[in-house]
Amino acid sequence: MPTILDNLNWRYATKKFDATKQAGEADISVLKQAVNLAATSFGLQPFRVAVVTDQAIKDKLKAAAYDQTQVADASHIFVFAAKKTMSAEYVDDFIKMTAQQRAIPLESVEGYGEYIKGSISSHDDEFILNWNKRQAYIALGTLLAAAAEQRLDACPMEGFEPAKFDEILGLADKGLTACVIAPVGYRSEEDHAQNYAKVRFPLGEMFL
Repeated sequence: MPTILDNLNWRYATKKFDATKQAGEADISVLKQAVNLAATSFGLQPFRVAVVTDQAIKDKLKAAAYDQTQVADASHIFVFAAKKTMSAEYVDDFIKMTAQQRAIPLESVEGYGEYIKGSISSHDDEFILNWNKRQAYIALGTLLAAAAEQRLDACPMEGFEPAKFDEILGLADKGLTACVIAPVGYRSEEDHAQNYAKVRFPLGEMFL
């Protein structure tokens, strides 16, 4: 059975997908669960993920991603969208969910909720948005590792116009903004990048 290092050595940022191959729903379900289990600050998960499969929508997104072919040819497009704000109500709902899912009294975690709200209130909206985006990136890393384990190809991408993605997917109406995407599917045999050796700094230089 391949190890996590085998999987990470296998994966690469796929440049060309095989548009004729579709990822199975069972594999996509694993990716969704992995993203949902990703670490986030306070466990708040201050982002949502749109998973796009409709070809007409993918074509529109491609145009808003500088015509990069991965966006149209991949089986599924995972669009990570950060919450623009972090309200006290959102934290309260999270605390209620915590009590419910852990089967503990709400009063036992209300203090934690107040601590979170106090931490958030000390920062402005720009800080909170950037913080929320960073949590999405943590989940992106989890997605990439999970995709490699499923032997699904993926390509993390920032090269797109967030405002246009927001408009196409109706994200702004939900208080969200796209921050990073990951087309997922199967590499094309014509993608020469799959044969390139990985270029990484030696461990002795990377780790201080």
